[in-house]
Amino acid sequence: MEIWKPHVTVAAVVEQDGRFLLVEEETAEGVRFNQPAGHLDDGESLVAACIREVLEETAREFTPTGLVGIYQWPRPQGDLTYLRFAFAGKVGARDTARRLDDGILRAVWMTSDEIAACRERHRSPLVLQCVHDYLAGRNFPLDVIKHYD
Repeated sequence: MEIWKPHVTVAAVVEQDGRFLLVEEETAEGVRFNQPAGHLDDGESLVAACIREVLEETAREFTPTGLVGIYQWPRPQGDLTYLRFAFAGKVGARDTARRLDDGILRAVWMTSDEIAACRERHRSPLVLQCVHDYLAGRNFPLDVIKHYD
């Protein structure tokens, strides 16, 4: 019997001057918008995974400041369930010498209204939900997550 397990992912919710950092990426469903996000690697802490993913997808250093939320999303196709840990934080300047991950077309700054207006192009409903939760003030301290080596 096969054991079910969710795909653990991390995402960064970065707001600066009223705009949120998203990536435009190629997916099996076409070009989509998402927060800088990706899968947790073996042995990696959730915070370290988020820092790595933001650097790989936006060429920017990410400093997490809090946990926006934990989201469980079963895809409508019924084949996968994602367990997303979304972190709020700040980013530094873009390293123009650094290449973005394969499949990432560009990093883009968008207002919450612009994000809502293109929801049909979101990678998942979690994109807009994370923005809404961030704007609602959801920000848990990072020490709610314990990583044991």
